[in-house]
Amino acid sequence: MEIANPIYDVVFKYLMEDHKVARIILSALTKLDIIALEFVPQELAVDKSKNEHSILTGLNLSIYRLDFSARIRQADGSEKVIIIEIQKSKFAHENMRFRKYLGKQYMNESFFQWVADTKGRNYKMGLPILPIYFLGERIEGFDEIPVIMVNKTIRDRFTNNILDVSHNFISALFHEGIIVNIPALKKKRRDELETLLSIFDQDNRNENHHIMNVKEIDFPEKFRPIIRRLQEAAQVKEVRDIMIVEDDFLSELNDYEHRIAESEKQKEEERRQKEEAQRKQEEAIKFLLELGVSKDDIATKLNIPFSDIDKLNQQ
Repeated sequence: MEIANPIYDVVFKYLMEDHKVARIILSALTKLDIIALEFVPQELAVDKSKNEHSILTGLNLSIYRLDFSARIRQADGSEKVIIIEIQKSKFAHENMRFRKYLGKQYMNESFFQWVADTKGRNYKMGLPILPIYFLGERIEGFDEIPVIMVNKTIRDRFTNNILDVSHNFISALFHEGIIVNIPALKKKRRDELETLLSIFDQDNRNENHHIMNVKEIDFPEKFRPIIRRLQEAAQVKEVRDIMIVEDDFLSELNDYEHRIAESEKQKEEERRQKEEAQRKQEEAIKFLLELGVSKDDIATKLNIPFSDIDKLNQQ
């Protein structure tokens, strides 16, 4: 069966816009009993005023975001609302942008709840945030780990004992996280979650990378709505067109970042050479001073200001 490649932002957006599909994916990833989801996707912007392959606001499109408000049922039967923020990037070095977007969530004044303390007083408390990162680039040191769980541990500092208790204050300010390490998904099908995430396994791509080949029978029945949604995406012309836009953008971004890296490398080399020349000059001045050569003669021989020699001599 041919399905659209969900590593593309436009395909991932199409996939997650289906509430049933989004609940299946997020429930499998988080192991939470999700009752309801509400979300606002961050759009992929295409500049229609130029040619169909040009893009608005280049650099910010290297990360794609989806923000969900999820109502979940807890083990004791009670319900609570959390924010699930998905950030997807083809690059592993986007940590500063990840931090910026996560910081915006903490600053979002609409993400709060009213809670009551033991005295019955009501006050505002920020909603807990669970970030999920889909990374299309290898993470060094985690090459064979498809899903990395970052857990929050609460301890007594003195005894170092783990405390099996939480509080709204802690939940609002400290978060757990999930990283889907896409390159590590290759041929890994050890449980249902890895089977589900195999839709991102890039070994299944066709030659043009937009289409992937999978067998619907390889997936449990509960995951098949995901496969059918991706099959549907492969047939939508607008989705296919924007995948081409993403390819062009990624190529331009790689070229841009290469030029930036080369420029930074050149600046660093120039700085290093300048520091090395300065160091050698200082060594020469010290050597000449130790030989008893006058400052005036040193200034003349090295063609440098007398004040530089005097400053070094004082140091």
